[in-house]
Amino acid sequence: MSAPRKALPVINPARCTGCGWCVAVCGPHVLHLQVQAGHKRSVLASEAGCTGCALCAVRCPFDAIEMQRRPAGAPITGE
Repeated sequence: MSAPRKALPVINPARCTGCGWCVAVCGPHVLHLQVQAGHKRSVLASEAGCTGCALCAVRCPFDAIEMQRRPAGAPITGE
Protein backbone atom coordinates (compact mmCIF):
# COMPACT_ATOMS: atom_id res chain seq x y z
CA MET A 1 0.00 0.00 0.00
CA SER A 2 1.35 3.44 -0.96
CA ALA A 3 1.80 6.13 1.65
CA PRO A 4 -0.55 9.09 1.39
CA ARG A 5 0.98 12.11 -0.29
CA LYS A 6 0.39 15.81 -0.10
CA ALA A 7 -2.88 17.24 -1.34
CA LEU A 8 -2.77 18.43 -4.93
CA PRO A 9 -5.17 20.68 -6.81
CA VAL A 10 -7.77 19.02 -8.99
CA ILE A 11 -9.32 21.49 -11.40
CA ASN A 12 -12.93 21.05 -12.48
CA PRO A 13 -12.92 22.07 -16.17
CA ALA A 14 -16.67 22.70 -16.09
CA ARG A 15 -16.21 25.40 -13.43
CA CYS A 16 -12.85 26.85 -14.52
CA THR A 17 -13.25 30.06 -16.56
CA GLY A 18 -9.55 30.56 -17.29
CA CYS A 19 -9.45 33.80 -15.31
CA GLY A 20 -5.84 33.12 -14.21
CA TRP A 21 -6.17 34.03 -10.52
CA CYS A 22 -4.90 30.60 -9.47
CA VAL A 23 -1.92 30.92 -11.81
CA ALA A 24 -1.11 34.35 -10.36
CA VAL A 25 -0.95 33.10 -6.75
CA CYS A 26 0.94 29.88 -7.49
CA GLY A 27 4.37 30.38 -5.89
CA PRO A 28 6.09 27.39 -7.49
CA HIS A 29 4.52 28.29 -10.89
CA VAL A 30 3.09 24.83 -11.56
CA LEU A 31 -0.33 26.01 -12.73
CA HIS A 32 -0.68 27.19 -16.32
CA LEU A 33 -3.47 28.34 -18.61
CA GLN A 34 -4.09 26.19 -21.68
CA VAL A 35 -6.68 26.24 -24.42
CA GLN A 36 -8.82 23.10 -24.19
CA ALA A 37 -11.79 22.51 -26.49
CA GLY A 38 -11.68 26.17 -27.49
CA HIS A 39 -11.74 27.48 -23.91
CA LYS A 40 -8.93 28.73 -21.70
CA ARG A 41 -8.54 26.51 -18.61
CA SER A 42 -6.09 26.14 -15.74
CA VAL A 43 -4.05 22.94 -15.58
CA LEU A 44 -1.54 21.51 -13.11
CA ALA A 45 1.62 21.26 -15.21
CA SER A 46 3.90 19.73 -12.56
CA GLU A 47 2.55 17.47 -9.85
CA ALA A 48 6.06 17.04 -8.42
CA GLY A 49 6.62 20.79 -8.14
CA CYS A 50 3.35 21.51 -6.33
CA THR A 51 3.81 22.24 -2.62
CA GLY A 52 0.16 21.56 -1.73
CA CYS A 53 -0.24 25.04 -0.20
CA ALA A 54 -3.86 25.35 -1.50
CA LEU A 55 -3.54 29.07 -2.31
CA CYS A 56 -4.94 28.31 -5.76
CA ALA A 57 -8.07 26.70 -4.32
CA VAL A 58 -8.56 29.53 -1.83
CA ARG A 59 -8.14 32.22 -4.50
CA CYS A 60 -10.38 30.66 -7.16
CA PRO A 61 -13.58 32.77 -7.31
CA PHE A 62 -15.47 30.00 -9.13
CA ASP A 63 -14.77 27.14 -6.68
CA ALA A 64 -13.18 25.20 -9.53
CA ILE A 65 -10.21 23.81 -7.56
CA GLU A 66 -10.40 21.12 -4.91
CA MET A 67 -7.39 19.86 -3.00
CA GLN A 68 -7.27 16.06 -2.93
CA ARG A 69 -4.88 13.59 -1.36
CA ARG A 70 -3.97 10.66 -3.54
CA PRO A 71 -1.55 7.78 -3.19
CA ALA A 72 1.82 8.38 -4.85
CA GLY A 73 1.63 7.62 -8.55
CA ALA A 74 -2.18 7.82 -8.74
CA PRO A 75 -3.45 9.72 -11.78
CA ILE A 76 -4.82 13.22 -11.37
CA THR A 77 -8.52 13.33 -12.19
CA GLY A 78 -10.30 16.31 -13.64
CA GLU A 79 -7.56 17.32 -16.07
